[in-house]
Amino acid sequence: MRHRLNSFGTAAIVSLLAACASSRPATEAAGTSAGAANSAPPATTQQRALARYQAYAGRPVNSFTWLGRFDSWEPLGNDHLLVYTRPNEAYLLKVRGPCHLQFATGPIGITSANSTVYVGLDSIAVNTGVGGPWQCPIDEIRPLDVHGMKADLQSQGKPQG
Repeated sequence: MRHRLNSFGTAAIVSLLAACASSRPATEAAGTSAGAANSAPPATTQQRALARYQAYAGRPVNSFTWLGRFDSWEPLGNDHLLVYTRPNEAYLLKVRGPCHLQFATGPIGITSANSTVYVGLDSIAVNTGVGGPWQCPIDEIRPLDVHGMKADLQSQGKPQG
């Protein structure tokens, strides 16, 4: 049985994500600059946030259990989305795109089979406000080390939300 469910983020997680989005990359904080081979830092806030989350993302997995709601979600450019399924459980999703996730308006949806979201089988449903909802197939799922990210933020003296 397949389901499409919507959810809204909680204020606490949104605050945490805002704190993460406002922190500087480690190389910038340490006063070092990237060489020409590393190119300039990403241009947008979403791209900078994606780079930070990728640093805490584990190896790709084939699926994750989903209880039918999000604690929060954050678009990260055309083809990446961060979803918190619980306050301390998050996944970085890459979708086949471009899907224009950065323009998502309102709640998103996700398909699942028997409370499990699968790479290659399930999709993100997003409304960008133009042309109706998009179905974006999930190409990659990477679990996020939320505890490690929070510990690093705390050690840097950054608020966690």
